[in-house]
Amino acid sequence: MSLPSHVRLIEVGPRDGLQNEAQPISVEDKVQLVDALTAAGLGYIEVGSFVSPKWVPQMAGSAEVFARIQRKPGVVYGALAPNLRGFEDALAAGVKEVAVFAAASQAFSQRNINCSISESLERFVPIMDAAKQHGISVRGYVSCVLGCPYEGEVAPEQVAMVARELHDMGCYEVSLGDTIGTGTAGATRRMFEVVGAQVTREKLAGHFHDTYGQALANVYASLLEGIAVFDSSIAGLGGCPYAKGASGNVATEDVLYLLNGLGIHTGIDMDRLIDAGRQICNVLGRPTGSRVAKARNAS
Repeated sequence: MSLPSHVRLIEVGPRDGLQNEAQPISVEDKVQLVDALTAAGLGYIEVGSFVSPKWVPQMAGSAEVFARIQRKPGVVYGALAPNLRGFEDALAAGVKEVAVFAAASQAFSQRNINCSISESLERFVPIMDAAKQHGISVRGYVSCVLGCPYEGEVAPEQVAMVARELHDMGCYEVSLGDTIGTGTAGATRRMFEVVGAQVTREKLAGHFHDTYGQALANVYASLLEGIAVFDSSIAGLGGCPYAKGASGNVATEDVLYLLNGLGIHTGIDMDRLIDAGRQICNVLGRPTGSRVAKARNAS
């Protein structure tokens, strides 16, 4: 299969990246990050999450962030809304697209959200109904598609079942996440082969963590399977709280470098992207997790 000529990157840094940071991050710094990512040419930015601040303190203030960002026409500014209350809050904040998440592992679902996979999917029905009523698009996430911290290997058939349920429910796209970053290129291709028989590849996306240094290899393996949408995080922000030493999401800068080298169009400006990463890393007082940014900053 030939490689896609165009790839869409979903920037998850402001949400998936920042939610695991220990130190408080101001609304102002979040707004500056989103605006810098917009200026770099990202077409989809996951800005925040409408969940209880008690459970995810870093996502407090998401409504204010949405109110203050400089929205650019044609750019999607999404948010995680895992329940109806969250959806209603997102709607009030002017969010036009939300995301819901389920797990491919029963043990992970039980430990993470205290219910079975089927129960978690049932919880999304009222969200899907409300989204349809208000003309809001819904994106689906499936976690632990290439491994679970509690169960170990996860069968691709299990991933396919959850992905198909989300798609049939009304998710226009389903992002398949290697939450603990243990996946390899061969397992990635096999997984997309199995899931692709249930949900067309045009409706699927890849979300890879770099815990074992395999994220870029898995992105390339996905490209070979015809996948043309990938989630990534500026400066490699984020980490999985369930895997010790996890280095978090694959860095947007590194994925862009790979795609540029393959001649695949994204419309993203590398220099502005690196600047956006440098700004947020200065706020966090930590080095970038992007190898491309490290190399460019050192030269």
